[in-house]
Amino acid sequence: MTYLTAPGLPEDAIRARARDGAAAVFPPADSYGTAVFGGTREPGDEIDALRLAPPVFMPGRLAKLIDLGREPLYSDVRLTTALGGFDAPVPVYVSALGSTRVAGTSLALSRQAGRLGIPMVIGENVAPMNGFRSSGDDHRKGLLERILAYCEELPDGVGGVCVQQSTEDADSEVWNQVYSDPAVSGLLTTGRLGFEMKVGQGAKPGLGGLTMISETVAADLDGQYAVERLAPDGGAVLRCSSPGTFTDEIFRRQIQLMRNNYPRARCWVKLFPGRDVGRAAAIAWEAGAHAVTVDGAEGGTGWAPTGFLGHVGLPLAECLRRVDPAGHTLLASGRVWDGIRAVKLLALGARAVGLGRAALVAADEDPDRGLERLLGAMALEMRMAVSSLGRYAADETGPEDLWRPES
Repeated sequence: MTYLTAPGLPEDAIRARARDGAAAVFPPADSYGTAVFGGTREPGDEIDALRLAPPVFMPGRLAKLIDLGREPLYSDVRLTTALGGFDAPVPVYVSALGSTRVAGTSLALSRQAGRLGIPMVIGENVAPMNGFRSSGDDHRKGLLERILAYCEELPDGVGGVCVQQSTEDADSEVWNQVYSDPAVSGLLTTGRLGFEMKVGQGAKPGLGGLTMISETVAADLDGQYAVERLAPDGGAVLRCSSPGTFTDEIFRRQIQLMRNNYPRARCWVKLFPGRDVGRAAAIAWEAGAHAVTVDGAEGGTGWAPTGFLGHVGLPLAECLRRVDPAGHTLLASGRVWDGIRAVKLLALGARAVGLGRAALVAADEDPDRGLERLLGAMALEMRMAVSSLGRYAADETGPEDLWRPES
């Protein structure tokens, strides 16, 4: 064989595509459902580059001193937050986790999120893939299993469950099943049940659900889904669903239908990092959404072409520049795992931040207390950071608290 070199080109990637064909567009097939993706846009993460900039003169600290009758401490910072119709002890929620094996810690996460009293989003495809009540699988948990595990630990007055629905979930009438099930009546009567319409996610903006299936299953799905046989020698089959079709009017009407059909549930909308994300958010709030979640290009744990991870979708910082919450609830997710990044996102306009990969890793490290310890560390950092800015509530931060390096 003659070995050639191709200066300036990613030779390994080219050889992989020449050898493996379409399979090389995606992560290794054996990692489907057992690994999380996204969050790899480095270097140049603009939020990482921002610095919190404490002032010398702090009238807010003086006001707090007078109120307390002593010098205020970082422990005096209030983190309690109202977000999307729910109350939480900290401005954090658990982002949507779906149906694959990587979410095998879902019951552990549900229990810990419940104990913490933070809102939890249950991702798409859980009921169609794992069953509504119980899956009978050690790794794939049914939708109602997750809800009940959360509720068993939930204190009064805080938290809430938000159930996501994609186009496939809509075919299974997931929201109807949840809304009418007696097991969730306690959440409904206390105003702690929500539904989230998923428009897309950060890992694969503009694409629908991507699922690896067997050749046997694939034979029955041609025509209903796009089916792609990735590997030249067979074995790896990709099933692609429709992402849904939206115009201003379709989007507005779907939100209004959510509000009309499920009047006792909170209405959330999840947007991918599209160029018109600001307009989409404004329409959602105008139509009555209680919260809009923006998943930046750093966000999303789902299976996606590797090229999308670095080259498709707006970074979270740019999304937040384009969205004007104007008193509404904006939620942000994308590579959040520490309190400093969380405070930066709050200063950029978010009401709360979502934990996706970080929550999965924490529960994998310790299924009993990993998420609780992670959130404890984040809360400490957040209180110290907010206090250093001369503020004593997380929602008092703003753009003036940030310094942007010259580009």
